[in-house]
Amino acid sequence: MSIFYDLVAPNELGDAHRIETNGYPEDEAGSLETFRYRQSQAPELFLGAYVPAPDGKGRKLVGYVCATLSPDDTLTHESMSHHVPGAPSICIHSVCVDAEHRHRQVGLNLVREFVARAERAAKEGRASYKRILLIAHEELRGFYEKAGFEWAGLSSVVHGSRPWYEMRKELQGTDNASASPETAAAQRQLAQASSEPQGLPAGLWEALQRSSTRSRPVARLLTSFPNAVKDVISDISNDGAGGLPTNKYDLLCPRLGCGSVILKNGVASWVERESVQLEPPGQRLPESLGALPAPPATAQWWLVKPNAMAFENIGFSRAVQATGPGGGKLKLLACAECDLGPLGWCEEGGTEFWLACNRVGYRA
Repeated sequence: MSIFYDLVAPNELGDAHRIETNGYPEDEAGSLETFRYRQSQAPELFLGAYVPAPDGKGRKLVGYVCATLSPDDTLTHESMSHHVPGAPSICIHSVCVDAEHRHRQVGLNLVREFVARAERAAKEGRASYKRILLIAHEELRGFYEKAGFEWAGLSSVVHGSRPWYEMRKELQGTDNASASPETAAAQRQLAQASSEPQGLPAGLWEALQRSSTRSRPVARLLTSFPNAVKDVISDISNDGAGGLPTNKYDLLCPRLGCGSVILKNGVASWVERESVQLEPPGQRLPESLGALPAPPATAQWWLVKPNAMAFENIGFSRAVQATGPGGGKLKLLACAECDLGPLGWCEEGGTEFWLACNRVGYRA
């Protein structure tokens, strides 16, 4: 089998995405839009493994590694959500091989090739890479250790229903002092150039920048209220439709530093109903997410109806294997801006959306 490596072209992203959706669980696979973003921002970090096409013309993608850059030396939701040109940490988002070519060391050799290219670029002064970071499930530890990565422990990143573990590889010969002043200056100019507007109407870029630097709302967690949920529901005299109390405050992403507005005040109805298991038992949660009791115990929820247009900002997972209380396939809700979740759930095709009262923040 003749495997060769090259950068994935824009017109091959559909093939890469098909490999992704066939290789990852539905709640972990990235979207085609995400692939397009990564390839457009960091094309040099989207490496493919190829074989000659069956008809002898062209090539066929059989695996890929895609990554972006971050200034952080560990992986967080923030570092995995944004690409920062010229930054020193390579953040691998996905490594996937077509089913027909698995168990032939295609994936291992692809990762080794990716690492070798990164080290060459750093040594030759073409990039400021210092390390490669990734998160993986525990059973893949041995795979990445064979490629030279070291185990760093449980990651704070929550994506899908299973825990992730961080692994890292410090690149050889990439000490800060090895970069020449000319190289460092060129990298700064590159980063600056990539962030400057091109072809925008006069004044628009400044206006956008002013908007993006506004302070974000600070979310209060439910545990900070003396009377818990009683302090965040509307007065009885202001009950919403159906005679149910509504949310007194805007609901926010509870992650410190995000605070994205998920729902405006008065939109959701407060309901106490049976709990739903949103993650595997015993899984560690971020501090901002409260624990839910195991069913059939009850939990407190914000009910949003009749469709997702009621939200200001919300993200949905693909349908997971678990079944919802109504018998439909379960989909998990998360912050659409930083991916923190699960904040709640809905059933595929349903008209009811449920946010856990102790998994959202409050603008109070």
